[in-house]
Amino acid sequence: MFKKVKARTIIFALIIGIVVVGILGGFYLSMIKEIIQMSNGNVVDIINQADIIKKQTEISILVAIGVLIIFALIISKVLSKYVIYPKNKFIKSDEKTELKDKLSEVSTKKNQIETILLHMTDGIIAFNMSGEIILINPAAKKFLSISPEDNTFNDIFKKFEIDINMEKIIYLESWTSTEKRFQVDDRYVKVFFAPFKNEEDRPDGVIAVIQDITEHVKLDNMQKELVADVSHELKTPITSIMGYADTLLEGGYDEETQQKFLNVIASESRRMARLVTDLLTLSRYDSNKKKTQKEAFDLGELVKKCQEKLAIEIKKKNHTVNCFVTADVPLVYADKDDIERVVLNIMTNSIKYTQDGGEIKIYVGFVYNDAYIKIFDNGIGIPEEDLSRIFERFYRVDKARTREMGGTGLGLSIAKEILDKNGGSIDIKSKVGEGTEVVIRIPTKQ
Repeated sequence: MFKKVKARTIIFALIIGIVVVGILGGFYLSMIKEIIQMSNGNVVDIINQADIIKKQTEISILVAIGVLIIFALIISKVLSKYVIYPKNKFIKSDEKTELKDKLSEVSTKKNQIETILLHMTDGIIAFNMSGEIILINPAAKKFLSISPEDNTFNDIFKKFEIDINMEKIIYLESWTSTEKRFQVDDRYVKVFFAPFKNEEDRPDGVIAVIQDITEHVKLDNMQKELVADVSHELKTPITSIMGYADTLLEGGYDEETQQKFLNVIASESRRMARLVTDLLTLSRYDSNKKKTQKEAFDLGELVKKCQEKLAIEIKKKNHTVNCFVTADVPLVYADKDDIERVVLNIMTNSIKYTQDGGEIKIYVGFVYNDAYIKIFDNGIGIPEEDLSRIFERFYRVDKARTREMGGTGLGLSIAKEILDKNGGSIDIKSKVGEGTEVVIRIPTKQ
């Protein structure tokens, strides 16, 4: 760019010089013409005057050349000061603007990454080749209980007594991630370790991604417990059925004894059928395959219908059951068959776990947009430490008593699932030796 400007300056200066020479040449010719006129044709005078003009012309040419050089230098200086330098300055300004934009972009991306790391549910820790922490987010500090003194790879993971080595991760794992699971206090975590590279494709450190898997572990344990409970619940009646069946096959028993054995077989078979039915019901709710057929119906009438169905059981235990329905209870909107199953289950529990000659009171009313059923009994009650677990599958306060009374341990679990699907709720309060209060709420609007 500078060379182009300099060439243009020289050309411009030459043009100015030619113009100056032309002016001087014109002045020279006019002088010759004037001399000829003044000499009146005298050749000698003309020659003498010509010599004088020649000398003056040579001097003028030298002066013109000097002026040309000085003028070219002045023009070059002026152009370099007011054209070339500002142009270079403008280019530098563009470069500064571009650099500023790039720095701003880098800063923005850095802030975005920091925000993402700050709010990630997974923990992230990056270590350099020396094992020192170069990046860590709050989730990682929380999951691993990292203290200010924990500044290196070994400081953090050595205390968990897991078989992990940073050098092995970098050089011996063939650029694949390594997974470790361990317990931190009352929680379970899963950590993925993987090396990362620099711009030269060489190892530059290790990154650790920490996930809280406590809920997954609990769910897995619950599934294992469920399988164990189902196996146990099925094994007991099957053992009874097989035992009595083998005894009958041996023969030699009178008709009364045979009938007794057959009654046990029938009872255990029905118990197995109830268990399988309850398990299938829960499975349908868990997989959302159970479709609720919601409709509007009278909750008071449904409760009285359930009371009539349980009349024989009530009479056997000589209970006093009173049902009170508040006037003008709005129609509820839910799956009628499912709600009937819930009410039957709760009332059956009150009948079973209340001593003979007990008292059961049922109230039906409404509050705001919900109708409710309150069932009170003066039965054996539930210990306070068991109340938080009564909706767990197969959980029983007294396993022997529940099994003896033909329960599957799934009734309250099913009741809660049904009410959840219908937008309702169930709450239970109880005291040992005083009785139990169950409150069921069902929405009255669609």
